[in-house]
Amino acid sequence: MIKVKIVSRQQQRYVQLLTNAQLPLLKITEDPQQATVLLADPPLIAPHLAKYPHLQWLQSTYAGIDTLIKPKIRQNYQLTNIRGIFGPLIAEYILGHILNHQRHFHQYKVQQQQSHWQSHPYQSMEGKTMVIIGTGTIGQHLAKVGTVLGCRIIGVNRNGIAANADFQQTYAITNLNTALTQADYVISILPATADTDDLFDQDSFSHCKNALFFNVGRGNAVNEQALIMALEQQYIAHAFIDVFKTEPLIPNHPFWLHPKITITPHIAAESFPEQVFTIFKANYFRFQRQQKLNYLIDFKRGY
Repeated sequence: MIKVKIVSRQQQRYVQLLTNAQLPLLKITEDPQQATVLLADPPLIAPHLAKYPHLQWLQSTYAGIDTLIKPKIRQNYQLTNIRGIFGPLIAEYILGHILNHQRHFHQYKVQQQQSHWQSHPYQSMEGKTMVIIGTGTIGQHLAKVGTVLGCRIIGVNRNGIAANADFQQTYAITNLNTALTQADYVISILPATADTDDLFDQDSFSHCKNALFFNVGRGNAVNEQALIMALEQQYIAHAFIDVFKTEPLIPNHPFWLHPKITITPHIAAESFPEQVFTIFKANYFRFQRQQKLNYLIDFKRGY
């Protein structure tokens, strides 16, 4: 019998999905001492891992597992995350904000409330250069969508090797600044690792030329004071930030009232239980057969 404990803010839905699936040899337990498998939200489970002496595998319900790979947190188990389902959601988030910004939809809504008829000049996405930092499955989906809309797509990753044909050019992360000089849109989809801490600092921002900046990866990648300076110096025209160094964002944080920063509360791509469960189910059968699990995390690399 494989005993699974669920630790999630969507606990009831996961229990329902597991119960309905009737997976062989699976029993849901509430006892940490008995659990060998965890289906869990990383922030909720990270402080309590020591309570699970028999843990063999943890299936994260999130793509981001940074809270589980911090120093001094146990790593003597298999950790898998969620991949392949967030590309469409991230693309919708990015494109929605770009179109709203460039086509002045919010301004027209305000004008409608004032019965005020006035047009504003706008730009098309066609012919713009989109620099995607992080060319995994999310970046690849965004590249495909950007290509359909006529954007030139540049990728940035560890080795500078193009992930697929949608990336017309790809730079290694060591050449990030070269990519940034060409960008109309800068999109960070990076995981939280030691290598990505404050990657976007005063120096890197200074290579941008009035670009739109998005962070939908992890908050550690952006030096927040450097971003404010980049906005003031017009290296960045507007920043759309979904992830932050500290969440929730504190009430007196300077980002809240900044006219050139749009804040969203880490909602760019939700982990929908039905999609997460599909990945868990496939991995459960692999775990049962002692096969290599899908989306296994390398603790040393952090992804």
